[in-house]
Amino acid sequence: MNNNTKSRFLLLFAGSALLLMLCGCGYHFGHLMHPQVKTIAVAPVTNETLVYNASAYLRNKLTEAFMRDGALEVKPLREADCIIYARVTEVRYRETTSASYDNEITYRPMEWRIWMTVEFTVIIPGNKEPLIKLQKVTADALFQVQADFFVNRQRGLEQCSWHLSRRIAQQVTEAW
Repeated sequence: MNNNTKSRFLLLFAGSALLLMLCGCGYHFGHLMHPQVKTIAVAPVTNETLVYNASAYLRNKLTEAFMRDGALEVKPLREADCIIYARVTEVRYRETTSASYDNEITYRPMEWRIWMTVEFTVIIPGNKEPLIKLQKVTADALFQVQADFFVNRQRGLEQCSWHLSRRIAQQVTEAW
């Protein structure tokens, strides 16, 4: 055998040995969800802030995040193995650009940051103890204002809801 063939053989042998060791040590790829829980339902989200549609955006994005994750199948409330309950506790906005002027008189920041804080828990219907105890999650997003501030503000809220939903879905499926 020449040197090139020997190096290929050694590389193939080392890769196979590593793969066998990983399989034998209990490692696996994919989610770490509880083995008895296969489906989840998203309960209506409570909004404790004055921000319009925060709960609707968050519930839609939570459903989408669990569907994209794929570890749990999303079902109606009466058919699911577990139910996630969430409530929006805080929404804050802050301008991120320094001085921005439409003209020399009117000041209007062009970029904003939104922060949203949500508390959530996951329960199995009929169980006394929650599957996942009450947890607090915060996320943020940037949004820019072109012409209509309120439309862009809602888009920022929707984007922040998506960031939160992805974090919550990760915590639910990987927090074991």
